[in-house]
Amino acid sequence: MMPSYASALLISDLHLTPSMPLTAQRFFDFCEKDAPKVQAVFILGDLFEYWVGDDAALHSPFQQEVRRALATLSTKVKVFYIHGNRDFLLGQDFLNKTGMTALADPSKISVADAEYVICHGDSLCTADVGYQVFRAWTRKVWAQKLFLKLPLRWRRSIANHLRSNSTAQYQRMTPASAQTKTNVTLAACAAVLRDQSGVNLIHGHTHLSAHHHETFQNQEWQRWVLSDWDLDHPESGRPRASALLIDANGARFADLIKNSGSL
Repeated sequence: MMPSYASALLISDLHLTPSMPLTAQRFFDFCEKDAPKVQAVFILGDLFEYWVGDDAALHSPFQQEVRRALATLSTKVKVFYIHGNRDFLLGQDFLNKTGMTALADPSKISVADAEYVICHGDSLCTADVGYQVFRAWTRKVWAQKLFLKLPLRWRRSIANHLRSNSTAQYQRMTPASAQTKTNVTLAACAAVLRDQSGVNLIHGHTHLSAHHHETFQNQEWQRWVLSDWDLDHPESGRPRASALLIDANGARFADLIKNSGSL
């Protein structure tokens, strides 16, 4: 059954980690003050900087704090989760302890009598062929089971190595090449909307927050791109923390820096 609510907040790409305490605190404030004002919250992936298995959370006070915040929020509103490219190994044990409900990527939801197709967004970046091959392999159940059998320290080492390689590859790209390879393609957006019979698309992953009106061949649609969150690195640009608020007044971005607790 399609999730259907009168109001919702959608967030993604918080990349929570103990090394970003200001961003983490804004998330805790979001769970306490902002999120309870709507009927449902949808987290579209990359809530954590990386996730190497639910068992790792047992050894992380920080991840336990996030779990408690989500569990408390789930007693007030319905919380849904779509896996991202950084936390696709987040498993059923953690979902059960937080009260979150996992959704397939992509999924269709209904908010305030309007339908939206939601996904993390990495599957739409089809110009990056190498990444799509990597993504297909890492989503195989048998590959995930093998990885999760490795000692925890090995898994963490592999995750850090992959993150370092990804950063290095991005830095070697020209700005034009990076923009093309790391952004979604119109063809991929059109395809997922055809498959889901939708005309409204919401995703994260690219960190290019915007509202687009787009066409491809004989299709037209609207696309909302969610912001990443970063309040800890002012040197990288303007601090970022926003959500997409959908209610009877439509869909619009809510600045969670300027409007803390006052949606």
